[in-house]
Amino acid sequence: MEIIVVNRRGGQVRPLSLGHTALKRGAIVAGFLVVTMVLAGGWIGAKIGQMGLAHPATDARVADNSLAALSQWSAIVADQEDRLAELQRESGEEARALSRRLGMLQAQITRLEAAGTRLAALSGLDAGEFDFQSPPAVGGPEVPVDDEGGAPSATELHGALTQTEAQIRDRARQLRVLEDLLVVSRQQKESQPQGRPVKSGFVSSLFGHRRDPISGRRTIHEGIDFAANTGTDIYTVGSGIVIMSGMLGAYGRVVEINHGNGYVTRYAHTSANLVKVGERVTKGQLIAKVGMTGRSTGPHLHFEVFYNGQVVNPQRYIQAAR
Repeated sequence: MEIIVVNRRGGQVRPLSLGHTALKRGAIVAGFLVVTMVLAGGWIGAKIGQMGLAHPATDARVADNSLAALSQWSAIVADQEDRLAELQRESGEEARALSRRLGMLQAQITRLEAAGTRLAALSGLDAGEFDFQSPPAVGGPEVPVDDEGGAPSATELHGALTQTEAQIRDRARQLRVLEDLLVVSRQQKESQPQGRPVKSGFVSSLFGHRRDPISGRRTIHEGIDFAANTGTDIYTVGSGIVIMSGMLGAYGRVVEINHGNGYVTRYAHTSANLVKVGERVTKGQLIAKVGMTGRSTGPHLHFEVFYNGQVVNPQRYIQAAR
């Protein structure tokens, strides 16, 4: 067999002769190559069919859809991450807000406890019964309640806190008013003349008509006399301001105290005054010493009480302390 071979570069034509044996061998090799190519093509086509990529157009659509789905899921994940971060910030801010509100409530409760302690002292209540430093005793059987929600929601918790804050503010106002009333009442009670001006001695002359011990004439005695040794302590029978401390005619050396609400007390015939004009004194404070200055037959205290400028019987104020 003769085969013509053409040279592409030089264009030369050259005959090639093959023998029978060579031709047979070439046919076998060519057949083998053809079979191999067919088998390889079938295998590749099967794989492409399995992967769904048999057609270029279908392959492009699948790729596009995959990219679109991936992009969509990425956007959803990013949005969820942003929402989670926002919720975390909101939770942190809400926790800080609740913490601040609880701190304010604790401060208000502390003030209420202090006010309650003062009120208990002012009103003379039993400290053991009204102990504001510890919670009140409570108890009783527990009856379960069918509660679907279980723990309170954030809205319910905020509502309860708001209601509690309002109740605490209302109670604080009430306690302040009550405290002011008790303070005023206590001041009025302490300023009103009450009790004996001396702790020792005896009543030597009462209020009202009597025979004057010096002239013997019938006169009006406008106070009560307490006979006592010279130098015996004299105490104020009420809180007030000293308006007189010095000599006053037949009264000798005197101390006068204005207690407010129309009350004035006078302590006469003293041997020494221990307070000055303008000085504020409290009930039971030592103010003078018993003497016999002025018109007097012996050491004693002459005690007078004035109400709205008029002299009144001191006996009722002395007995009021009993």
